[in-house]
Amino acid sequence: MASIDISAPADAKPVRHWRASAWLQATPLTLTFVLFFIVPLVITLIVSFWDYNEYQIIPAFTLKNYAAIFDGCSSTADMCVTFKTYLSTLKFCAIVWAITLILGFAIAYFLAFHVRTTAMQTILFLVCTIPFWTSNVIRMISWIPLLGRNGLVNQALLATHIIDQPLEWLLYSDFSVVLAFVHLFTFFMIVPIFNAMMRIDRSLLEAARDAGASGWQVIRDVVLPLSKTGIVIGSIFVITIVMGDFLTVGVMGGQQIASVGKIIQVQTGYLQFPAAAANAIILLAVVLMIVWGLTRVVDIRKEL
Repeated sequence: MASIDISAPADAKPVRHWRASAWLQATPLTLTFVLFFIVPLVITLIVSFWDYNEYQIIPAFTLKNYAAIFDGCSSTADMCVTFKTYLSTLKFCAIVWAITLILGFAIAYFLAFHVRTTAMQTILFLVCTIPFWTSNVIRMISWIPLLGRNGLVNQALLATHIIDQPLEWLLYSDFSVVLAFVHLFTFFMIVPIFNAMMRIDRSLLEAARDAGASGWQVIRDVVLPLSKTGIVIGSIFVITIVMGDFLTVGVMGGQQIASVGKIIQVQTGYLQFPAAAANAIILLAVVLMIVWGLTRVVDIRKEL
């Protein structure tokens, strides 16, 4: 007589229940992601193909917004405005990324390996977050009395006879823009690197020192490789913010320095929404390529 397998139906019910529970748990986050990310992105993409004039937006398909962005870029005689603007933005991005990486790694290393108590780590982290209790604009404006022609820095340098006349490049220049970026966004590099360092097994550091490794060798061969996940995440934060920023460039650059975010802000101010949407889509594509390149360095999903 053939045997009857009665175990399959009993096992199938818990599996179906587990799958239903997983879907219910993922639904709120999925809806939030779709509503606040996918839908606005799709709308921006659609608007980028619309036409417009001085008075209205015309929902008719056109490629002139993208053609206008790359107008003159086919000429080999001179670089077009779009490429110059992207080079300027990428320059700021690279400089700010390098400085914030050095500062963020050094501060995170100090907090993770030299501050022994959790209470002191919390206090120092609180000190790092205090500037975020105020607006970015307020923090940027606070540099103007220091860096201005008659600011405290120039007055101190003149009083000590280090310079004979005020330095003009301290404010409304590339220097002031980079300084403001570093001031505003270094914390975004500190946090992920610190989290990665706190997960490092301290016995590995002791083993490296017992093997005769110097302090720099421990950092280079142990700490740095094991912190690469935090470095990549912090780099993504800083790069994406700097690439799309227009407020810092406008305020600290004296409205004289071009950036991609500034172009989008100006076009939006003149109600040229389709042109601004086209620039935003191209900027998004560039940023996604940079992020893709960073994720090739380390698989974040496996490391987290």
